[in-house]
Amino acid sequence: MDIRDIHTPVLLERCAELLGPALRKPGAVFVDGTLGMGGHSEALLERFPEARLIGLDRDTDALRIAGERLARFGDRVTLVHTVYDGIAEAVASAGVSKVDGILFDLGVSSLQLDEASRGFAYAQDAPLDMRMDQTSGVTAAEVVATYGEGDLRRIFERYGEEKLAGRYARAIIAARAKAPLERSGQLVEVLQEATPAAVLRERHPAKRVFQALRIEVNAELSVLERTIPAALRVLAVGARIVVLSYQSLEDRLVKRVLAEASASTAPRGLPVELPEHAPKFRLLVRGAELAGDEERAANPRATPVRLRAAERTQEDV
Repeated sequence: MDIRDIHTPVLLERCAELLGPALRKPGAVFVDGTLGMGGHSEALLERFPEARLIGLDRDTDALRIAGERLARFGDRVTLVHTVYDGIAEAVASAGVSKVDGILFDLGVSSLQLDEASRGFAYAQDAPLDMRMDQTSGVTAAEVVATYGEGDLRRIFERYGEEKLAGRYARAIIAARAKAPLERSGQLVEVLQEATPAAVLRERHPAKRVFQALRIEVNAELSVLERTIPAALRVLAVGARIVVLSYQSLEDRLVKRVLAEASASTAPRGLPVELPEHAPKFRLLVRGAELAGDEERAANPRATPVRLRAAERTQEDV
């Protein structure tokens, strides 16, 4: 089956619309910081034939697939194996000082969700891995096997916003004392048994726990906290950034950084705003944009998306 039949890029038209003014100029360079299977990048390269791509991903499988998909664009494409907080180094290594557009499509990719052996999906029994980069780092199974009750509760509360975090942490500790929890199916069973019947009728008990484990394994929030400021620094004047988030923790972080970048730093009471205090960015959308009903129906993975975007208006002083 053609990859285009199984991978539908989220909010593709809106991303192209927002990035378009910056990517139409000859020699424009844009960064896809979460390349995945290359759906967004392919469309942008087609629509803006003068643009060049620097594509980043920590997942070697994604880089391989995207590389094949984008091969027809030749030297307009540079792919880099890196976590996206390495954006400045990746841009520099591509021989570029500033870029004209940046896109981040955060969270777990379609490739990772659909490949059962990666262990991201609680609906499919697989080894508890959850690493986006399978060449390094600890697995979800190692987290489940070695973290104490307090640490498990902490990540379930913080990264999963799970109200039953304490109950689930205790259940995991008790279960692993009897046998190692090495597969997603085993963990789901433990969580189901620890969940009150009333809650089971409302939601799947594993959803938030699996999200929390994935974020912990891949250090997603700490990486993102470094990434957005680093990305803003490599944007040229007139350049634009678009960020797609899929859960509230990511979105709040992105919202905060963009709000700070688009706010004046002038002290209160100053009668005139000096140039050095003027905002360096302007927000391109009000609040966070959501996918429309039609897109959510056609592509369920667009349902939780929150889009934010900004444009650099002047250089840092």
